[in-house]
Amino acid sequence: MTIDADDRRIINATQGGLPLAPAPYAEVARWLGLGEAEVIARLAAMQESGVIRRIALAPNHYALGVTANGMSVWDVADDVAEDLGAKVGALDFVSHCYLRPRALPDWPYNLFAKIHGCDRGEVETKREEIAALLGPACQASDILYSTRILKKTGLRLTDGG
Repeated sequence: MTIDADDRRIINATQGGLPLAPAPYAEVARWLGLGEAEVIARLAAMQESGVIRRIALAPNHYALGVTANGMSVWDVADDVAEDLGAKVGALDFVSHCYLRPRALPDWPYNLFAKIHGCDRGEVETKREEIAALLGPACQASDILYSTRILKKTGLRLTDGG
């Protein structure tokens, strides 16, 4: 799918988030001089074609008081890593979960799961829950705590791009 000027305008208008309004797509349509149904249809077409991956709520967890965040890393047996990773990813306190190749001998971890909590004690309790779920398939683990926010936005289009 190629995007036209109106698609690009819709992307530019929404890439920072939808407006907090009772009818956000109608508001975007009003900004752009388009109909609400057209904005919705164009966004759906761009999502269907893969131009837009998803439209989702992305709350600022720091503003909500969820300020302790750690990337837990796990050395999980390869033959069960995908199945166990799906179970870890389904936990409500995990926002990202994915498999990556190990970088032996320095980095034995292949399963990564971002854990969120209000303090480090809560994150550690949740980490213990993951450890119990992984059981004997896990040989080692660690956690890397966030110390600052580096980026909280997705891709941004420019006027020329």
